[in-house]
Amino acid sequence: SLGFSPVSLNIRDTGTSSSKQYLREKGSSVQPRFMKKTSVVDEVSGAVKSLVLVATLLSVQPAFASDYFSFSAEQKAVAEAWRLVDNSYIDRTFNNQDWFALRQSSVQKKYKTMDEARNSISTMIAALDDKYTRYLSPSKYQSIVDSATGTLAGVGVEIATNKEGRVIASDVEPNSPAQRGGVQPKDVFIEVDGTKFDKMSTPDDVALNLRGPKGSKVGVVLERDGNIVDLILTREPIKITSVRSYLTSANGISGKVGVIRIKSFSQTTAETVKEELNNLKKQGAKNIVMDLRGNPGGLLPGGVDTASLFLSAGKPVVFVVNKSGVIDSQTTLTNGFDLESPIVILVDGNTASAAEVFTAALKENKRATVVGEQTFGKGVVQTIRELSNDNGGVAITVAKYETPLKNNINKVGIPVDIKAGVECPKDDVSACIPAGSFKKPEEAVE
Repeated sequence: SLGFSPVSLNIRDTGTSSSKQYLREKGSSVQPRFMKKTSVVDEVSGAVKSLVLVATLLSVQPAFASDYFSFSAEQKAVAEAWRLVDNSYIDRTFNNQDWFALRQSSVQKKYKTMDEARNSISTMIAALDDKYTRYLSPSKYQSIVDSATGTLAGVGVEIATNKEGRVIASDVEPNSPAQRGGVQPKDVFIEVDGTKFDKMSTPDDVALNLRGPKGSKVGVVLERDGNIVDLILTREPIKITSVRSYLTSANGISGKVGVIRIKSFSQTTAETVKEELNNLKKQGAKNIVMDLRGNPGGLLPGGVDTASLFLSAGKPVVFVVNKSGVIDSQTTLTNGFDLESPIVILVDGNTASAAEVFTAALKENKRATVVGEQTFGKGVVQTIRELSNDNGGVAITVAKYETPLKNNINKVGIPVDIKAGVECPKDDVSACIPAGSFKKPEEAVE
């Protein structure tokens, strides 16, 4: 209700869509491209070697197994967090360090309090140098749970990261506590409720602190044009209108241009976009702009489903690669709703995650022209796992995206077809669309 983040209670941005529009191609799961074929002899030999290796490890490191039951509650919490990350983390080099040795040093410490153990978990995971993989305190974890169940309120601000790596207000919901209180787009979050933020902070970190019980107060410190702005806001239940549409004009185009602005992708985005697209066509729109500026992503299935509206059958949408290199391919099974309208996708440096999946799917299938500036470059997937005994949880990067042309966009972004300014109003994109941007659809990606 506050802003949108790629992380949530269950796996988000994972491509585990239940949509009937997609055919899961699991062939690569049987023989993934990184897996070497083995004979029965190889497997038996490998099993023997594995047993010897396990026996050796157990003899050298007995604390990993039998001593576990003699651990204190604090040590068990650290061990559990390590195990959850170890089981799922996509980078099997663990940032090129001895991940097991890090476990041993962290688990064998003598902790006086559970808070000390939680700090140790945070330090241990921070060694991965992955800002999306992190420890969540009990309050932060519960905030996510409450948000997912609708029991929390917010202030009505969308959150993203700017080019300098700072978390900003990318947009403010009309008539929300944030708007009434004076929050403006591009304001940089310095502090929320006593928690300070820097370049390592994520939009989700800020969102977790902004959420809280209905009617409660939250202190917000912002930076705006070099000045500090200190606000006190009152949390309210917020309903974000994630999809809006309107008619406008564009340079070099006669007639009406339909604009669909998507703030974030959810399970219902595709259906809403289809309805808005149909309404725009009834009003005479022949060309369509998909405005994804400031869209931080949301749910991968939402991005995939929405992209499918504009693609013909048999087109690749996205590939999700897990820690073992196994590829989950998502391809359109049927023709989409609109295969004829010329489409422009307007993006900026805060267009990320599922929004980049949508953009790449249409760009690389030559279904749309991408205009604006290079996108953010978040091509990784997170899940959140709960720790036992109310010790919070851990957010873990578990997979990465690949585009239809097998490009890895993480930390790179998607280059645009036409560079253009992106500062035009969010209720009128006409000034951002150069002449010649609209082109007839082409076939691509054989």
